Amino acid sequence: MSERFHRREEQARADVRGRFQRGIAHRHVFGYLAAATALLALATGFLVTIIDRKDFHTFGDGVWWAVVTLATVGYGDIVPTTPWGRVVGSVVIVAGVTFISFLTATVTSLFVSADQQELTGRTEERHAASEEETRASLKAVLERLEAIEKKLDQNHG
Repeated sequence: MSERFHRREEQARADVRGRFQRGIAHRHVFGYLAAATALLALATGFLVTIIDRKDFHTFGDGVWWAVVTLATVGYGDIVPTTPWGRVVGSVVIVAGVTFISFLTATVTSLFVSADQQELTGRTEERHAASEEETRASLKAVLERLEAIEKKLDQNHG
C-alpha cells in the first residue's frame, strides 16, 4: 500500500509540474500565480490563527492579514507579535513581493509580445509590398528590354 501511495504521489507531482510548465509555455502564468496566492493567503491565515491566537482572534483576521501582507500593503491594523507569527509574516512578505514581481513581469511580457506581433505584422506587410513593387519593376524592365530587342531585330534584320 505504501508503494502504491508513493506512485500516486509522484504521479500527482508530475501532473502539477506538467501543468505548470504548460502554463508557462502558453503564458497562462497569471492564473497559476493568482491561485497559488489565494491558497497561500488561506493557508497562512489559518496557520497564523493557530500559532498566534493572541493577535489573530479569528480565521478571518488571519486571512485579512495574509491578503494585506501578500499585497505588500501592510495596514498595520493586525500584526504578529510572537516569534513564530513573525516567521510566518516574513514568509508571507517574501511571497507577496515575489508575486508582485511575477505579475509585473507577466503583464510586461504580454505588452511586449503584443507589440512584437504588431511590428512583425507591419514588417511582413512592408516586405510583401516591397516584393510586389520589385516584381512590377522587373516586369516593366523585361517588357522594355523585349521592346528594345524587337527594334534591334527589325533594324538589323
